[in-house]
Amino acid sequence: MVFVMSGFAAGMVLTGRMRTAEEAHAAEPPAPRVVQPAAPGGIGTMPDLSAVASRAIPSVMNISSLQVVRQQVSPFTSDPLFRYFFGDDMTGPRNRISQSLGSGVMVSQDGYILTNNHVVGDARAQVSVVLPDKRELKAKIVGVDEFTDLALLKIDAHGQPVLPWGDSSKLKVAEWVLAIGNPFQLNQTVTLGIVSALGRSLGGNLATYEDFIQTDAAINPGNSGGALVNARGELIGIDTAIFSETGGYQGIGFAVPSNLARHVMEDLQKYGEVQRGTIPGVVVTSLTTQLADELGAPSTRGALVNQMARQSDAYSAGLRPGDVIVSFNGRPVDDASAFMRMLADSKVGTIAKLEIVRESRRLEVTVPVTRSRSTRTSR
Repeated sequence: MVFVMSGFAAGMVLTGRMRTAEEAHAAEPPAPRVVQPAAPGGIGTMPDLSAVASRAIPSVMNISSLQVVRQQVSPFTSDPLFRYFFGDDMTGPRNRISQSLGSGVMVSQDGYILTNNHVVGDARAQVSVVLPDKRELKAKIVGVDEFTDLALLKIDAHGQPVLPWGDSSKLKVAEWVLAIGNPFQLNQTVTLGIVSALGRSLGGNLATYEDFIQTDAAINPGNSGGALVNARGELIGIDTAIFSETGGYQGIGFAVPSNLARHVMEDLQKYGEVQRGTIPGVVVTSLTTQLADELGAPSTRGALVNQMARQSDAYSAGLRPGDVIVSFNGRPVDDASAFMRMLADSKVGTIAKLEIVRESRRLEVTVPVTRSRSTRTSR
């Protein structure tokens, strides 16, 4: 199973019950059947999102990136005999030009564009943008964030059409969405689907952040960095990846939620990188039923403190290995991934209030949130 960039026997009983119901009402005259017309947009009808698509398409463009990749020419580079006969010119590393294609979304009228980090490829890449009106402009890389697989670009243009931001926290499963992008260089392609699931993880294949929107709207190579739009025409996600065994669309696509994308964009604009919170010296894991029973936790919901350093601020604050974190600043913690998301999104320098379960007792500790050491780059 491969992630591709671009962008889860009661028949006999039921039959018996149905027969019983039929026998019980066999002597009764059949009730008159009344057929009600389906309400607009209700069951039996498909939504007409043509107006939404026409407004959204001008805000999505084609992204092209050229990167210089150094590669070894010969597998015999380390063989001194080979080097003696053929010299360093035949064995040394050489530069190769690599191109990647994808999509981007205009997020401000003065030319800021969100796309995927894997579309850009490298913070030193040469990136160009083809606008819907066929103009091709050079783009500056403002910053990239490997953690969420997002990148922010800037072009010298003003008065650009922009999609309004939607609130991804209000998304519901089975809500209609449009995916807009440039799959296989087929510009401004629109596909329709629904939100299949929320809070999905990609298992570390692409991004560390584990809070993706899953959709069955067709997403293919080239859609990466494109827009996921709701029925109100709002940007609620950045199309990022698909799950596929063939390399093509199989009905499982993923998008970075708009609330996260907006936060990343604002930090990249302000700092050139994304500032994230952390509690140094603490390692958490998810609970199993057996662990919950042994630790006196009421359920498997929560993040188990698996390891921690004695010299850490968290240890000084009273946190201990074996504690189960069930609440973060008043918000319930479902599992370790949810805790890490909340912590990463916390403002550096604030105090995190943690509700924990220790030996069946509920306690509260306060721990300082510090800046996570970042490996993100900008240009």
